[in-house]
Amino acid sequence: MDSLIAAAGRALAAGDPLGALNRVALRDDAPALALRGIAMAQLGDLDRAKELLRRAAKGFGPREVVARARCIVAEAEISLAARDLTWSEKMLDAARMTLESHGDRANAAHAGYLAIRRLLLTGSLSDAERRLAVLDPKPFPASLRTAHELIVAGIAMRRVQARAARAALKRAKEAAQEAAIPTLSAEVENVAFVLNAPAARLITRDGERPLRLDDVELLLASQKFVVDACRCVVRHPHKGVSLATRPVLFALARALGEAWPDDVSRDELVARAFRAKHADESHRARLRVEMGRLRAALQGLADVSATKQGFVLRPVRTSEIVVLAPPVEEDHAAVLAFLFDGESWSSSALALALGTSQRSVQRALDELARSGKVQAVGHGRARRWLSPPLPGFAPILLLPAFLPSD
Repeated sequence: MDSLIAAAGRALAAGDPLGALNRVALRDDAPALALRGIAMAQLGDLDRAKELLRRAAKGFGPREVVARARCIVAEAEISLAARDLTWSEKMLDAARMTLESHGDRANAAHAGYLAIRRLLLTGSLSDAERRLAVLDPKPFPASLRTAHELIVAGIAMRRVQARAARAALKRAKEAAQEAAIPTLSAEVENVAFVLNAPAARLITRDGERPLRLDDVELLLASQKFVVDACRCVVRHPHKGVSLATRPVLFALARALGEAWPDDVSRDELVARAFRAKHADESHRARLRVEMGRLRAALQGLADVSATKQGFVLRPVRTSEIVVLAPPVEEDHAAVLAFLFDGESWSSSALALALGTSQRSVQRALDELARSGKVQAVGHGRARRWLSPPLPGFAPILLLPAFLPSD
């Protein structure tokens, strides 16, 4: 390795991409191309960065397997930053094993963290936790320790474990200060903002108020009966019933929960569940059927009783019902929650992260674009979608994941 390559590598490790480019910008050999690609990625030109790294990987000889593996890892990191979730996990895993077998433990661990971050983005929390458990961050550089703790914090936030998330975030901040890389410190601050912003609203008979993630954690651990409109789950102190695939039943449960301890008229229930302006006999007959289904779904948790005017919800073994609602009620809230991170997403990546069809995501994006909530950049396969963040709110509970009691 010549002195310019070594100096450029040190500059990149310190978060100085311009300093690295000053040393290798005019060189086209494989090591210089790789460093130029990483520098362009740090400067935000992700497409150019990918092109340079691919050229570098092709330029390394058959014996330079470690260098080629590092290029694959760097390209996977760029794809993750660009929210391109279609990159090959097998290639990344093969590169990780190559690096590990040649003693490059730091870059092998970095590859492992990239795979875990992809799992976190797609809501595969159990798999992410399992892979994270085998990685010990202590012997690694401060930058990797920061990445480790940010992943720990991200998993804890998705699990609604605010105390664990704050502890991990504190460790991440200390490691980022040790690394002295401004972009890492900025990433830690962004996560801290999300953790401290209102994550939900609590609706009770006395009104409503915003809740931070810490408050949501305490609420879910309490003895209250919670109708969770963030995840479409009805929660008893020791059990939860998901109604995410049964929107009519959840709409009825939410209406009854918001009115508790009073009943809700049949006309209002028809309007909430079926979106009908005027209730006729067919609507009333359907309402009776759906109420029977709701009663069966909530068996052991609550009783749905008919009254003279309509229906009332009475919980079992608890004395209070509350509704946990999103901080802002939006159509296609899950799509907006992913776009909240400020990165540009393709419709295919959003579909993969949401576990739904690309066509459904495209329809949602078109509706959001017509209302000015998102905007498209580029055309065809290069099209990406952006959305300005909702000021003062954190959509962490709108991302797909299972909560602790699930």
